Amino acid sequence: MNFETILFDIDSAVLTITLNRPDSYNACNEQLTTDLRGALKEAETNREVRAIVLTGAGKAFCSGQDLKEAPEPGAKRSLADSLVRRYNPIIRKLRTIPKPVITAINGVAAGAGCSLALAGDIRLMSESASLIQAFVNIGLVPDSGSSHFLSHTVGYAKAFEIATLGEKITADHAHALGLVNRVVPAENLMAETMSLAARYAQGPTKAYGYIKKMLQKAEHTSLDDALEYEVFMQEAAGRTYDYGEGVKAFVEKRKAEFRGE
Repeated sequence: MNFETILFDIDSAVLTITLNRPDSYNACNEQLTTDLRGALKEAETNREVRAIVLTGAGKAFCSGQDLKEAPEPGAKRSLADSLVRRYNPIIRKLRTIPKPVITAINGVAAGAGCSLALAGDIRLMSESASLIQAFVNIGLVPDSGSSHFLSHTVGYAKAFEIATLGEKITADHAHALGLVNRVVPAENLMAETMSLAARYAQGPTKAYGYIKKMLQKAEHTSLDDALEYEVFMQEAAGRTYDYGEGVKAFVEKRKAEFRGE
């Protein structure tokens, strides 16, 4: 597919989406959010795609909303419209798409860019990269899911500190807080990311999608509700081709050849 502001590449069942406005540190203008929504829609329905990598071109992952993108002459930008129409659908799709999403945070991830980074199921971060909840620095509040991601990961007190001070969080600090899964040298970031993505792309895709849905639901449910939902999802998983292949491979003492079906 052809996009103006992102790179879209499928290789060995791994889709790599690269935010590609390096001169603006991959700031989100109208076209980029349009392209990203389109790419994720294609990723969800394309059976060739079994794992997704989201990263940025150049020195940054994403610097958030492009503040230089002016509204029409005489018009005032509606922040609510930007969220409802542009950002929230992207965050929802990243969190609900039934395929593993890996964010490779290659540089600064600020504002809505930080939200995009935290929306990944697994987050790998360059040791030279940083996160920043920059909203408060221009008198705004966290959006695009950041209030949810922060409070669920680090708790209220730390989330309040991060959101209100608007300071850079180094890679090591982000890892210590549990905001990212791994920190790797900058030169190894994409190699390690693609190695992990390849592992997911060869695995039981439907099971990954079910696990993703279960864990997000479990954040807000009781143990009894979680137990009941596990019954439902396990029954669904047991009807997949990959379950049969997994059992067969175990009995035959060989590596399973999952098809994502």
